Amino acid sequence: MHPERAELSSVASTLEEICRRVAAAADRSTHSKDEALASGLYEVERSLQAAERRLSSVVSRLSR
Repeated sequence: MHPERAELSSVASTLEEICRRVAAAADRSTHSKDEALASGLYEVERSLQAAERRLSSVVSRLSR
């Protein structure tokens, strides 16, 4: 196993958790009618999801 795999896997898990938290904040903003904030947070969520997918892909290649 690659020596960086465990740490990068942990980072990917942290990104996933941060993404969930940002999505929850965006949902709360939507319900409170703060559309500008919600829109910005959903954009951040999409970027975090892309980063998490990319990092997970890298980690899975390290497992081979």
